Amino acid sequence: MKFILDFFKGVLIGAGCILPGISSGVLCVIFGIYDKLLDSILNFFKDVQKNFRFLLPIAIGGMVGIIVFSKILQYFLYNFPLHTNSIFIGLILGGTILLFKQISSQSKFNLKDIILYVIPSLVLGVLMVYLENKIGIKTIQNVSNIYLILSGFLMSVGIVVPGVSSTIILMLMGIYSIYLNSISSLYLPVLLPMAVGLFIGSIFFMKIIQKMLDKFYNKTMLLIIGFTLGSIFVLMPQVQSITEIIICILCMTLGYYLMKIINV
Repeated sequence: MKFILDFFKGVLIGAGCILPGISSGVLCVIFGIYDKLLDSILNFFKDVQKNFRFLLPIAIGGMVGIIVFSKILQYFLYNFPLHTNSIFIGLILGGTILLFKQISSQSKFNLKDIILYVIPSLVLGVLMVYLENKIGIKTIQNVSNIYLILSGFLMSVGIVVPGVSSTIILMLMGIYSIYLNSISSLYLPVLLPMAVGLFIGSIFFMKIIQKMLDKFYNKTMLLIIGFTLGSIFVLMPQVQSITEIIICILCMTLGYYLMKIINV
């Protein structure tokens, strides 16, 4: 049963990567596997069998999500954006509540901690959403392999750090359009150097976050919760009637209870 649930989490993480402004790290956080995922990857050879059993269903699900279900999710995002975005908001809210419970079960935190850590990261997350909506997509010419590696390295921030969008990083680097075109056509001369940078950056930033979790678990998790809540503003649907408000509430409720089922 656990294998199936972890596989399903992996599917949603893989498919959810196409959501504008949502990092895969956010989905790992709301599913309650973020810190364990970091530990399993960075310390894989300390207990190969245990880490392999944990990572396998998530990795398989992620690949299935990217290859198969991302197209399905794109269909629903295009045809039913109100419903789809609302379900993901419900997932994030449900996951956030579970995270608060997880943190409070280990040690106490108070209103001061929320003001100092959750609110600033939430505001920063919202500002990043605003910036992503306002920034123009500019494409630079004659991109070198060194620049592609650097772009992949910086892109890893959006993959590893919850609530930070890799989209905005690539936009600022001026290669967002190049990246999208290369993905759609599997153009390896661009994808391979970016993959090298992405791999190096992912290991680098995962080690930093793991050290922060080891030394300042509560504070780090509260910061992550703030960034995660900021992602909601990316998904916020445009409602124009009472009927649409009711639909949003029902879909958010569905997402909330789906999160409770996934994290049984």
